[in-house]
Amino acid sequence: MIRQSVANIYRTITYRLKDSGESSLPKVMIVDDDANSTSLLKTLLEMDGFEVAIVLRGLEVFAKAQHFQPDVMIVDYHLNDISGIDVIHQLRDSAEFAQLPIVMASGRDVGKEARAAGANMFLVKPYDPGQLADQLMNLLG
Repeated sequence: MIRQSVANIYRTITYRLKDSGESSLPKVMIVDDDANSTSLLKTLLEMDGFEVAIVLRGLEVFAKAQHFQPDVMIVDYHLNDISGIDVIHQLRDSAEFAQLPIVMASGRDVGKEARAAGANMFLVKPYDPGQLADQLMNLLG
């Protein structure tokens, strides 16, 4: 437990030093229509030193991303209104989010499709949320 706390403090300090003068936590936007799992994931990521926003509908992602300005995004493949692939295409087509690190997650192995759409990483559900913070920080550099 102490080791994890020290790692979280180190992660936060390291990210702040990399940031261009702003002292903020790394921001993660979770795009998933499963409110229960996103709530749990949000809590776990916040404990790991991230600021987290949840978006339950794919059609709301772009506007909410413009407001929240995430450093990394986790997008579910299956959303109620549009596909996660369409969300990634929309983000990649914009100058503002073309370089945003994106992780796609799904219960099906659609990694090739996710990467072809522009995802930087693909996770098969269920994935280990204990390793997610490190994976996100690796994407952030």
